[in-house]
Amino acid sequence: MKVGIIRCMQTEDYCPGTTDFISVRERKGVFSQVPEEEPIEIIGFCNCGGCPGKKAVLRARTLIKRGADTIAFASCIQKGTPIGYPCPFAKKMQDIVTRDVGDQIRILTYTHDAPPQA
Repeated sequence: MKVGIIRCMQTEDYCPGTTDFISVRERKGVFSQVPEEEPIEIIGFCNCGGCPGKKAVLRARTLIKRGADTIAFASCIQKGTPIGYPCPFAKKMQDIVTRDVGDQIRILTYTHDAPPQA
């Protein structure tokens, strides 16, 4: 799996994405479903471009051009982590990206289950 992660632009001021990277490395969250024999490589990590997420399509295309075969929407979009405020445009953004990139690209709607404990 060569994954490109799209995160919430509003979240990046206070979240460096650490739990996303840990989830990939330790095969936690959505990555626990990836067969052990399938290596996982992060191709890129970018934001959605801000509300209402229209730039997510362009960001997904760029990640795919750079080698991604999977687009993962970080948990901050779907689940609202770490502050508990899910993106009101999450479903629409994911639908538009899915429609644009086609069936050849795997889409993951979250990355991890919960933020790291301090």
